[in-house]
Amino acid sequence: MAPPTSPRADVELRRPGLAVPSTGDDAAGLGRGRAAAFVAPALVLVAVFLVFPALWTLYLGATDYRLTGIAASDPRFVGVDNYADVLADEDFHRSLWLTLQFVVGSAVIGQTVLGFTIAWVLRDRSGPVRRLVEGLVLLAWILPSSVIAFLWIALLDRDGGTLNALLGTPGTAWLLDHPMACIIVFNVWRGTAFSMMLYGAALGNVPPSHLETARLAGASTLQTLRDAVFPRIRGHILTSLLLISLWTFNDFTPFLITAGGPDGRSEIMSVYVYRAALGDGRLGFGAAISLIMILINLAIALLYLRALRARRTKGAVA
Repeated sequence: MAPPTSPRADVELRRPGLAVPSTGDDAAGLGRGRAAAFVAPALVLVAVFLVFPALWTLYLGATDYRLTGIAASDPRFVGVDNYADVLADEDFHRSLWLTLQFVVGSAVIGQTVLGFTIAWVLRDRSGPVRRLVEGLVLLAWILPSSVIAFLWIALLDRDGGTLNALLGTPGTAWLLDHPMACIIVFNVWRGTAFSMMLYGAALGNVPPSHLETARLAGASTLQTLRDAVFPRIRGHILTSLLLISLWTFNDFTPFLITAGGPDGRSEIMSVYVYRAALGDGRLGFGAAISLIMILINLAIALLYLRALRARRTKGAVA
């Protein structure tokens, strides 16, 4: 039963010239027409840069489209043949395995551990030391990829490389002997800033009283992290892992250092797509690989959402 309204309130609502919003109006009072016009530019950008490329990729993946030759002017519809060829290609299996190593090594372990460690060490610091460390970490993130690649090639060069000079190992070809380790360390160095900022913001949500209580109770650093810190920032950790993993999975920058070599030993999936689509001219085949990469990204995102939903359910029950 609806609560009774006072006669005065009823008169106020019926006063001439006083507009009473209907239940179908938006909260801002723009109206559907003006609200649609307001978001139209954003929808156009999404359609041009996201929807159309996705649909075009679907089309190319179902054809034998090539950069040159007859298939470039008159492509044939081949259905799922490209996807079958990709899944049967040994180069695809190798690139997928290398990509998993790249993501686990540089994103899940490297950037997460190093980013959290820096954020934890700097949480109570102030002054020039903190600004210097944060500036150096952020500098690695904001420098152009081409500049970073040149610096790392100079660092790892066989003859006059800085690393060989520091270690006293002249003639060691790091990029030829350990290509995957080189691009993993490179990506950790380059992407730690993003992880550091995420965890720095997360640690700001941990009540200082929890840390002080753990200190007074004589808890070690590991015990403090396990019992007082991680339960409070578990959602931030999941979000950080998702963003960093997706970014690393699709990263193309290692191509500037190793170009996927030697002999494909550092050819992660983004480089594999580039070689197949542009290097070999098989755009249809490359589009099929791209769609498979999208599906893998969706699977990673769904795993994250499931873990986040399980955490919220557990928190609600508790």
